[in-house]
Amino acid sequence: MPFAIALILSATLYRIVAVWNPGLVNFSPLMALAFCGAVYFRSPRLWLVPFAALSLSDLYINHYYATQMGYSWDGVGAVTRTACFAVALGLGLLVARRKNWLNLFSGALGGSVLFYLATNTVSWATDAFYARSAAGWWQAMTVGHPEFAPTLFFFRNTFVSDLLFTGLFALAMEYAALRAGRPSLLGGNREAATVRA
Repeated sequence: MPFAIALILSATLYRIVAVWNPGLVNFSPLMALAFCGAVYFRSPRLWLVPFAALSLSDLYINHYYATQMGYSWDGVGAVTRTACFAVALGLGLLVARRKNWLNLFSGALGGSVLFYLATNTVSWATDAFYARSAAGWWQAMTVGHPEFAPTLFFFRNTFVSDLLFTGLFALAMEYAALRAGRPSLLGGNREAATVRA
């Protein structure tokens, strides 16, 4: 439990600090935590860690945007982000059945693309700024609001961070297995290669 709490706090703080540095927006370990948690951990309690960090950091970020920029998120956006994390968890469970590096990075990539498409499509559908047309949808997918960085920039950060943090998580798990004298976690079946937590 202390590990899970430390992970929640560090992931939450990381995401909050990114708000103050525009270059780090959407560069976060949370999606990778959701995905890798399902790949490596049996305990559903640990699967809740990224959801708790997402919810806590969303509260702060929404307050920050509302007070500093006059822009606040709605409940639909929060539900969409949570649903994307749930799908990443499902992808992780699929990858856990046949763990290898290709499946691991394919799952992380799938989660990134899904998050980008889902969140920007919901933004297009609910934000009065966007025209309800193909051109408006394309604007939501590429340049977004003029007062923010282009949405493609956010996608790039999401994509790079998901792959990077998934790779770091997998390498840490491989190193732990090697130190414990166990076989590679990416080469065995789910029973032999899943951490009992």
